[in-house]
Parts: sequence; structure tokens; C-alpha cells
Amino acid sequence: MTLRGRLTAAFLAVVLGPVLVGAVFVGTTLTAVDRSRSADRLGLAASTVRASVDALCQQLRAAADAVALRVDPAARAGAAGQVVSRGLAAAVLVTDGTGATTYVTPGAPPTPWQDCSGSRAAPGPVRALSARVDLRDPAGAALGTVAAAQVVDPAFVARLAAATGVAVTLLDGDADRVTFTTEADGVRETVLAATGEQVTETPDGRYARRLGPSPGQPLPLVLSVSGEQPAGLPAVLLGAVLLAVVLAVLAAWRLARVTTRPLVELAGAVDRVAHGDLTARVPVRSRDEIGRLADAFNRMTRETASYVTALTSSRDQLRGHLAVLGDTLASTHDLQRILRVILHSAVAATGARAGAVLLLDGGDVLVGRCAEGLEGRLPDGQLRVPVGAGVIGSVAATGEARRGRVDPQTAPVGEPPCETYVAVPFAAPTAGDPAGRDPAVGVLALYDRLGGAEFDDDDLATLRTFAGHAAVAVENVRVHEEAQRLSLTDPLTGLWNYRYLRESLRREVERANRFGRMLSILALDLDRFKRVNDTYGHAAGDAVLAEFARRVRGEIREVDLAFRQGGEEFVLLLPETDARGAAIVAERLGSAVRDTPITVADQLSIPVTVSIGIAVYPDHASTGQEVLDAADEALYAAKAAGRDGYRVTGQRADTPTAEIPVPAGAVSPEDGLPRAGPPAAGGRHAAGASRPAPGVTQPATGGASSGPQPPRQSRGR
Repeated sequence: MTLRGRLTAAFLAVVLGPVLVGAVFVGTTLTAVDRSRSADRLGLAASTVRASVDALCQQLRAAADAVALRVDPAARAGAAGQVVSRGLAAAVLVTDGTGATTYVTPGAPPTPWQDCSGSRAAPGPVRALSARVDLRDPAGAALGTVAAAQVVDPAFVARLAAATGVAVTLLDGDADRVTFTTEADGVRETVLAATGEQVTETPDGRYARRLGPSPGQPLPLVLSVSGEQPAGLPAVLLGAVLLAVVLAVLAAWRLARVTTRPLVELAGAVDRVAHGDLTARVPVRSRDEIGRLADAFNRMTRETASYVTALTSSRDQLRGHLAVLGDTLASTHDLQRILRVILHSAVAATGARAGAVLLLDGGDVLVGRCAEGLEGRLPDGQLRVPVGAGVIGSVAATGEARRGRVDPQTAPVGEPPCETYVAVPFAAPTAGDPAGRDPAVGVLALYDRLGGAEFDDDDLATLRTFAGHAAVAVENVRVHEEAQRLSLTDPLTGLWNYRYLRESLRREVERANRFGRMLSILALDLDRFKRVNDTYGHAAGDAVLAEFARRVRGEIREVDLAFRQGGEEFVLLLPETDARGAAIVAERLGSAVRDTPITVADQLSIPVTVSIGIAVYPDHASTGQEVLDAADEALYAAKAAGRDGYRVTGQRADTPTAEIPVPAGAVSPEDGLPRAGPPAAGGRHAAGASRPAPGVTQPATGGASSGPQPPRQSRGR
């Protein structure tokens, strides 16, 4: 070949090589970007579908639980009707221990229903999605099941498609046949080309992905989207390449007459670059045109290398976007969900195979709160590491991040075996020590980077970012819980406030009703408290209220609840306590206040007495509000009787005092707890609940009572 031919070939290689590479790069990049975006959309849609189906399953499970709580079959049927009428479920099915149907709401879809916990679809078309709970008697024996279902129809599939922004196709459980789909008629069957969880490109330019069935998402679905690659792109690229070829040939013919052999070296260098060697350089032998061309080629390869570096930098920018995502997640109060998102993002950003988030349990032990990829790696299935022990414990103790490689056979006790690891501590943002370093409240650890290489400094920096978000999330949850506690307590006395009284009264009445127990309510009011404020001042009155609350707490059990209703009025809830037990507690409270005057500032001693009204559920009322009102009425009666004493609901203010009688033949139940039930002969309570016979009076005063005093060793509860 002549020099001109060699020069022309070299020139064309120099000029057309980058053009062709650029054209191929543009085409492949656009295709890859199109596939990546479609895969991201399908991945986000899959997460949305899982979350939507899981939320629906949780709703159905809650509906089934609400029906299963009813003991009576008629009440259970009524509860099922309410669940359906409120839209919590489309149908409710109750079966007995043999699986036979005992009740089903009208209009229920045909069975079998696809169970939320199943990992395989039922044979045939999926007609309904259901959640089941077991029916059990008070002894815990299985009585059957309750299933709440939601109809799976085209409208249901359309809602999933609207929520995810992609086309959704529901398949048969036993064959790859379309049941419902939001695809167009011309492409609905192409979605069946999707296999497994991987994104598959269909012949018509669409991308599809199968989802489920799996636990928490048992529906056999196919998600699909159309590609976004511009039409006619190959023709445009081909035209650009052809235009470049024509211009290059003309230039080569012109320059071939004035160039020389050094172009061969340039051609060789271009060939190396075309094979991916960006370190290729052409020696500059002169300052003429050939020399300047060689210098320009060297600059071009350097710029290409800079572009590759820029691509690597884009990975770091992606990590920055994940950090922004972490900031957004830190604003919620669901700590477990936040930690799972943070851990999943950290694993994805660093290429780790597994990871865990550990938090201090309030002492010196780190407990795993969430983990990913550690199934089967822990002997007892739990991750518990003492502070200062092993890799994770030392990270928490020193507050310094660590990374490296270990022998899987010599992994520290309590930690998962691994080959490579990186662990970063995180601390509460508001905490701190004199040295300026916040004490660690948890550790974020990742294990076994993909490819076997060790975690590098970039991974360590990325993990520190996610650990910072975990610290913010922990602090936000702590502040939120503290705010909730303060909103339910009285700041002066430390007792529960009136708002929590309503909630607790409803809960305790439901519990007493469910287990056939008694619930006693004591309404307390400090006698002549206004005189204390007027005589000694409001500061002394506040001190009296605080000391009174302290003495009340000292006279009740841990299961009892004390509330400040307002001013000098207090309420006690005594679960599983009858009238006699409540009278004993009232006697103790009156004595505790009466016998020891309250001392305030400057050694000022203030005598205080308390009047108490007693009411018992269900003896004196059928609802929580009614029994509270009955206790208030008894309190007024105690006030009218001269104060410094107690009254039980229904007892007149002028009734002489006497001990609450206990039938001679009464026998307490085996568990020693008073029970609610129909009265026995003579009007006394059949279970020995110390309920008085009609017309029998009860003690109305405290230590000054003229009648016999109840024993102080026991409350009779």
C-alpha cells in the first residue's frame, strides 16, 4: 500500500474511530439508560405493589381479628357485617375446627381465596385476597378460623396500576394465562415473556417483570412499561456516521499528500484506544502539523480518561442522593421502618452482601434491630454483642469506625462470620461528653462486599452518611415518645392526666368485661383544699398536691392507675378489685393522709384529709362513664357525711357505718381474683366478690369509723 493509502487509512482511523465509538456509545448508552429507567420504574412499582398488598393484608388481618374477638356466634356475625359495611373487607368467612363453613357474609366471592401468607398461588383464577386468624376459646384451644377477604377484580388491578404508574397483569395461579390486565389488547400477551423477578424486554419494545407470589404479596402479577427510546435513533446515528465518513475521506485525500510516516504511529495509538487503553500516547517528534496532531491526540485521550473519572464521580453523586433520601426518612417516627430503609440503601450503595443495624438496649449490650442477608449466619438467630467485645462492640466502645478482612472461621462470638466488613458507630445528635465526642447509641455494619474486595474509604464515607441518618432517626423517635409521655401526665404531680383517664377507663372496662372481672373506681377529693390555698398560698397548695400524689402511689399496686382529674380531684382505677378491696384501699389512703400532716417549706405542717367515693363495675354501672359518675356521686355522699371518709355507690349520707359483710360460706375462685356475675341467694355475689346484700351498709368514714375496721394486711383483691 502506498504512503498515501497508509496515510488515508491512518487519518480515517483517527477521525472515524472516535466517531464510531461515539455513535456506538450514544446508541448503547441510550438503550442502557432506557432499560435502566424502565427497570427503576418497575422496581419502584414492585415496591409499591408489595407495600399496597401488604397494607391490604394488614387491614384484612385487623378485620379478621375484630371478628375473632367476639365469643358469641351472633356477635361474631354482627361484627362481620360491620367489617363489610365499613369497607374493611369485602367478605368474612368463619369456619370451625374441621374446616366447615359456619358463617359467611352475603355476596362473598367464590372460594378458594388466596391467603396473604401464602407463597404459591391457588389453582385457577385469583378471585379474592384474604387474611386468616385462628379462633380460640379462653383456654387457648383452636375453634376454627376467621378469614377476611378483598375481591380481586379488574377494578382492583386498575387501582394497583394507578398507584404504581405501570401496566399490571394478573395471571392464573396454575398457568401462564392472563386473568385481568391493564395492557392494551394488542400487547397483553407479550407480558408473559417475563420470567422471574428479572426485567425482561419483550419483542414489542416493552419491559416486563414478574412479581410474586410470595409471603406478604401472594398475587401472581406481571408489571410492564413501554420503552422511552426515541423512534428513528438508529437512522440518525447512521446518517451522522456516513456524513463523518465522507468528510474524513475528503480530508484524508487532501492531507495524504503532505503527511508522512509518523501517522502510522498515530494509527497504532488509535487502535489501542479503540480497544480501551486510555493510557496510549503518541510521541511528538516535531512541531509541525504532524507534531501538533500527535499532541492533539494525546489531549483527546486525556479528556477521555477525565470523562471516565467523571463517570466514577457520578457514583458518588448517587450516594449523595441516597443521603437526601435518608434525611427525608428521618422525619418519620417509625424507627424500625427507617432503619430497614437505611440498611437497604447502604447495602445497595456499597455492594455489600449483608448488613445489620444494632442499638444499645439501655445497658451495655448492642441488640440487632434489623438485618439483611444474615439468614443462617447466627447460631441462635439473634445478634447481641456486648459493648467492647468483638469488632462491633469495640466500634461502639471507642466511637471509631473500622473496616478490614477477617477469617470467617474466627469470627467474634455473637457476630456473623464474614470475610470483609465495615462498621460505623452513630450517636444521638444532642448528646455529648466533655471530650467532644458523642457516645455511640448504635452501630451500622456491612459484610462481604461483592467481588471479594475489601471495603474502601469511599464505602466508609458512604456508611458514615447513613449512620448519621440512623442517629437522627433514633433521636427523633426518642423526642417523639417523650412528647407523647408529657402529653398524658400531669406536670405537678406526675400522675396520669384527665386525657389518659378516658382512654384507660375504656380499656380497663373492656378488659374487665372480656375476662369477667371487677373494676373499682375511687374518686378522691382533698377536703377544704381552698382553705389551704387561701391560708398558706398556692405554692403550699401545689406542694400538698404533689405530696398527696406521692402518698397515693405508695398505697396502690403497680397495676393500679392514678390520675389527677383537675384541681384537688383525683381518680384511681383498681383492676380486678371488688367493693371490699376498694374499701380497704380507701381506708389506707385516708389513714396515710390523715395520720401524717404534710410538711411544706419553712417546716410548715398542714393537716389534710381526703373524701373518697367508690363505685364498682359492673355492680354499679354498665359503662365506664356511668361507673365514673357513680363514684363521683358516692364522693358527694362522703362529703355530705362529714368528709374524711369514704362512701360506696348507693349508700346514703346518713347511713350508719358497718363493715362490708362477706357470706360465711363464700369461697374465692382458684385464682383468688374477684369475678363479675349474677348474684347468689341472699343478694350476695356468687364468686365471693364482697358485694353487699340489699340494704346492708358499708363503712363511710376513715380512721374515725365507729364500725369494725377492715384488715390492713390485704386489700381483698
